[in-house]
Amino acid sequence: MHKVFGSSNFAAAVRRLVLAAFAVFVTLVAAVGTAQANPKYAGIVIDAKTGKVLYSENADSLRYPASLTKMMTLYMVFEALEAGRISLSSKIPFSANAAKEPPSKLGVGTGRSITVEQAILALVTRSANDVATAVAEHLGGSEKRFAQMMTAKARSLGMTKTTYRNAHGLPNTAQMTTARDQARLGIALRQHFPQYYDYFSTRSFRFGKQTIGNHNRLLGQVRGVDGIKTGFTRAAGYNLATSAEAGGRSIVAVVLGATSGARRNAQMTNLVQRYLPAASSTRGNGNLIAKNDTSVAPSSAAATASVSGDVPSLPQTGPLPDPRYTGVAQAYAAQPTSNAAAALETLRPVAPAAAASGVPVPQPAPAYMPDSGASIAPAATTQSVAAASAAAPNVDAMTTASTAPSGGWVVQIGTSPDKDLAMDLLRDAQEKGGKVLRSATPFTVAFGEGANQVYRARFGGFDEQRDAVNACNALKKKGIRCWAAAQ
Repeated sequence: MHKVFGSSNFAAAVRRLVLAAFAVFVTLVAAVGTAQANPKYAGIVIDAKTGKVLYSENADSLRYPASLTKMMTLYMVFEALEAGRISLSSKIPFSANAAKEPPSKLGVGTGRSITVEQAILALVTRSANDVATAVAEHLGGSEKRFAQMMTAKARSLGMTKTTYRNAHGLPNTAQMTTARDQARLGIALRQHFPQYYDYFSTRSFRFGKQTIGNHNRLLGQVRGVDGIKTGFTRAAGYNLATSAEAGGRSIVAVVLGATSGARRNAQMTNLVQRYLPAASSTRGNGNLIAKNDTSVAPSSAAATASVSGDVPSLPQTGPLPDPRYTGVAQAYAAQPTSNAAAALETLRPVAPAAAASGVPVPQPAPAYMPDSGASIAPAATTQSVAAASAAAPNVDAMTTASTAPSGGWVVQIGTSPDKDLAMDLLRDAQEKGGKVLRSATPFTVAFGEGANQVYRARFGGFDEQRDAVNACNALKKKGIRCWAAAQ
């Protein structure tokens, strides 16, 4: 006759599960208590849809970023990819300076090279310092110049308290940030580069005979976590920026200055499990990070030059990223807000006098396809789409910027200094795309003014990120280069 409660083995297993659950609970409670008692600790959780601050502790206090620095390094890489300055297969050479960086490192010898994609994976997983320096030298011409570019980009994203001195995060007393600034950067990475964001969820990758695992132990262990980056130095403590998305809710959380990796992970687990269910499940009011393709707000430009004193004109060597996202936006006020979009500053085009301030001003450029290094010659473009224009009369109803779809996601297929050529690009894409773009709305958006004005050729009307990304992937298979972004 069987016992009511099963075998003794079953009872022992239940006891072990109860004890394990209790141990996890005690660890989480201890992590919270330790965080509150630790003078280095800083943390924040932001609803990635609305910008509402769900949790904040010392969020605006200066801290060392350590390898969270590589989030900005990767932002610059993604921007260069999107602008067509480099491709995933482009080679990044290693100088003696890059090769000598201390661990963690990939161990690439002087004079050798890796691809941009390998560099991305090495930065995401191993947090390779030698790779970060090689990327800096390749994109900026030198470490110093790339750090200046990173700082300028930080200011343009509204990261007002962040200063970079290198691309890897190894100790430098002048390289400082805040939890709020890192959360802003985490949201910007997800919002601006959905086509590349999945790299942050890479669990491991093969390099030669090595299988390199991700330092982020929360991937695959905590529901919803899909990246972003870990960091550690003795001066900084244990840092972690995390993105989590589940059940239609999305947050970005940052923990800085934890006293151990285990405590950092336990605190982040606690924050994700507590605040992800509290995040909004409805769409917010558009981008939380200001984007302005061709200009810097004059007021913020002057502030940047006077406060940091280290943001000169961008270097003219190396495949420079296009400074697409600029303008300072106060999306997250000092106090939590449920409507971050309402706090965005109005962005204004650069006035001619702004160039004298020392803030980089983009130069006019020919049209380009975002994922290609080749420019589109206007005459060739007009000729190549003539037949498509005649075959797609319905596209004559293209909207202008004033009537462009609001909200949702868009797919951009190219840029042109001429509006008619931008519309030709849309006709060509719609003809080739077929049913992929059947329900999408084609439109052009003008950015800049005068000689700097360009027109972005876009398709709108995608409700979800996955819809836009899937459409873009389908277009790429048809030979149409594109990228997806939040409207």
